[in-house]
Amino acid sequence: MLLTKLEIFGFKSFATKQVFKFTEGISAFVGPNGCGKTNVIDAIRWVLGEQRTSVLRSDLMENVIFNGTSKVKALSIAEVSLTIENNRAKLPTEYTEVTITRRLFRNGESQYLLNNTQCRLKDIQNLFMDTGIGADSYSVIELKMIEQILNGKPEERRHLFEEAAEVTKYKIRRKEAHKKLQSVQSDLVRIEDIVQEVQKQVNSLSRQAAKTKRYNKLLEQMKELEKAILKIDFESYSKSYKEISEEIEKLNCEKEKQALEIEEYETELVNLKRHLSDNEIDYKAVLDEFSKVEFAISTINKEIAVSNEKVNASGQSSLRIDKELVELSNSKKR
Repeated sequence: MLLTKLEIFGFKSFATKQVFKFTEGISAFVGPNGCGKTNVIDAIRWVLGEQRTSVLRSDLMENVIFNGTSKVKALSIAEVSLTIENNRAKLPTEYTEVTITRRLFRNGESQYLLNNTQCRLKDIQNLFMDTGIGADSYSVIELKMIEQILNGKPEERRHLFEEAAEVTKYKIRRKEAHKKLQSVQSDLVRIEDIVQEVQKQVNSLSRQAAKTKRYNKLLEQMKELEKAILKIDFESYSKSYKEISEEIEKLNCEKEKQALEIEEYETELVNLKRHLSDNEIDYKAVLDEFSKVEFAISTINKEIAVSNEKVNASGQSSLRIDKELVELSNSKKR
C-alpha cells in the first residue's frame, strides 16, 4: 500500500483546502515550530477514526474545526480525505485506489465516507485492521510515542507486534466470539428461568385447556340445539311466508282488477265531463238565444202597445169625427 494523497479543509489551522501528494520514497514536512506540522499528523489520525480528543490535543471534538482569526471567519465544517493505493490488494476491497473521508459539522454531526459512499466508523476500522494503518497503529508514531513504547509496559509493545503480525483481527474476533458466548450463556440461564416460569403457565393452561374442551363440547351441543330450533322456526316461517305470499298474490290480482275498473270509471268520468262541457256550451248558446227572443218579444210588445195606443187614438179620433159629422148633419137639417 502507498499513501498517495491527503486533502485537508477546515481542520485546525487549515482554513483553506490543502492537498498533499506523496510519491514513492520518503516525504517530509519541514517548517518552524507552530507552522502546523503536527496538525497534519492529527489530521491523518482523525480521518482514520481517532475518537480521543486528548490525542488530538483538544478538549472537545468540535474544536478541531477552524475557529477563525481576526481576518478569516470561522468555518462550520472540518473535512479530511486520505487516498491510499491498493495495487497489491492489501486492503480487503476490489478498489485499487481507496479514499476515506471524515467530516465533522459544528452542530456535532459527523460523517464517514469510503470512496464517496457513506459508511460507518466500524467499516473503516475493519478495512484497515491488521494492515498497520489506524488511529492507534504503528504506522502513525510521534516522537513522544517512541519513548512511551520503549518505556511502556510489555502489553503495550505486544499490541504493536500483534498489529504488525496481522493477528489483531483474530484476537478481536475471538473477543467478540467470547462476548457472544457469554451473552449466549446468560441467555441460556434466562431461558431456563423462562422455561420454569413457562412450565407453570403450561400446567395452568393445561387445566384451562381441559375446561375449554368441555366448554367447546357443550358449546357444540348448544349450537346443534340452536340449529334444530332454528330449523323448526324456519319451517314455520316458510309455511307462514307461503300463505302470506298467496294472500298477497290474491290481493295483487284483486288490486289489478279494481285498478282496471277504476280506469274504466275514470274513462267514463272523462267522457261525462266532456259531454257536460258540451251541454254547458249548448245551454249557454240556448240562454243567449232565449235572451235574444225575450228581447225581440219585449220589442214587439212595445210596438204592439204603441200600435194599440195609436189604434185607441185613431178610435177616439174616429168617434170624435163621427160626432162632429152627426153634429154637422143636425145643423144642416135645421
